[in-house]
Amino acid sequence: MPDVFADLVGQDDAVDTLRRAAASAAAVLRAAHLPPPTATGGPEYDALDDLADADADADADADADADATDAVSGVVGGTAAPDAPAVDPAAGMTHAWIFTGPPGSGRSVAARAFAAALQCAHGTGCGSCPGCHTTLTGTHADVRLVAPEGLSIGVGEMRALVLRAASTPSGGRWQVVIIEDADRLTEAAGNALLKAVEEPPPRTVFLLCAPSTHPEDVSVTIRSRCRVVPLRQPSAAAVAEVLVRRDGIAPDVAQWAAAAAQGHVGRARRLARDPEARQRRDAVLAVPRRLTGVGTALDAASALIEAAEAEAAASVAESDAAERAALQTALGAGGTGRGAAGATRGSAGQLKDLEKRQKSRATRAQRDALDRALVDLAGFYRDALTSAWRAPVAPVHTDTAPLAEAGGQKWAPEGSLRRLEAVLECRAAIEANVKPRIAVEAMMLSLWRG
Repeated sequence: MPDVFADLVGQDDAVDTLRRAAASAAAVLRAAHLPPPTATGGPEYDALDDLADADADADADADADADATDAVSGVVGGTAAPDAPAVDPAAGMTHAWIFTGPPGSGRSVAARAFAAALQCAHGTGCGSCPGCHTTLTGTHADVRLVAPEGLSIGVGEMRALVLRAASTPSGGRWQVVIIEDADRLTEAAGNALLKAVEEPPPRTVFLLCAPSTHPEDVSVTIRSRCRVVPLRQPSAAAVAEVLVRRDGIAPDVAQWAAAAAQGHVGRARRLARDPEARQRRDAVLAVPRRLTGVGTALDAASALIEAAEAEAAASVAESDAAERAALQTALGAGGTGRGAAGATRGSAGQLKDLEKRQKSRATRAQRDALDRALVDLAGFYRDALTSAWRAPVAPVHTDTAPLAEAGGQKWAPEGSLRRLEAVLECRAAIEANVKPRIAVEAMMLSLWRG
């Protein structure tokens, strides 16, 4: 069975760093005299608490407990305890990590894989032990994942998470907190996280995922307390190899999808397996030849927005209905008992909160769908630019390469570059909370004018 890092595509340096850190973490636990995993797979790592509550007359046991706790907190905090085994500082374990890289580079995949390696019974991320398996499937009791469904991660959610993370691991080796899209933390949520990162519990590890360590993505104070693992955009060849090996996709389809997705593994898989995703991509790449005037530019903007809205609505419809039904059932909907009417009268506020969360999630889904379309459009104008310059590089969209080449000859390098910049400016404007329709209409007019 492949190990936990098998799905991390084209990130050899990062994998090497994480393997060494996981081995260092295992050495820390051995130095703390924690018992090995049980036969059932759940390590009995309440030893620290048991030692702390030992018989008051057993002075030697109490001293051993204190030494073990110091060993764990000392090494994880970044400074080795006096009795800890010698470990290479460059390979050492620390309590907070930031995974950075472009979209599709595998930030969350790396964080989950590292969490599995930390919970691995062998300390290597074998991929087959219960610790690895439950972490990768999202059922490990000591691994908590924060994946924002809306536009941001609020302070209430972060405070609750930090409070739970302060507890001793219930059955695993470490208490691990994974925060996907840490760049979406509100200022207050970031401050709540900072307090935990500044004074971490002895066996808690924070794994943050963000596009970069720029202050707009991660605050300087949090960044200064974390070790950074930079990820790069994987090559199309590496992505295609994974699609063939893991998903059983035909080699020619895998190569096309990997190139079209521009190194985004998840998007490449979607393009290779989902006909609707390919149809949406075709509609986006047809935009350049439709821009013949102001009217057609505005029509193209409306079509792009409506397609993103439809895709977002379809992606959240099932989960929204399930959540609403579950909440209504929990509040007594359909009940006929004596207290059923009273229970449902107080449900309006909770239903309103649910609708607010679902609306925020739908907005996020719409922006993500629109961003995918803009990335495809940027790839087309990139192909036009490289064609105009006669650059010896492969096109992103092989199926529209002749159209991009014709556009490059018509617009010249300057015109292609202006159009590419217009698409990138539109992405930045939407990220800055400009209304998507306004940003897309402005972009379409810029593309038409050139």
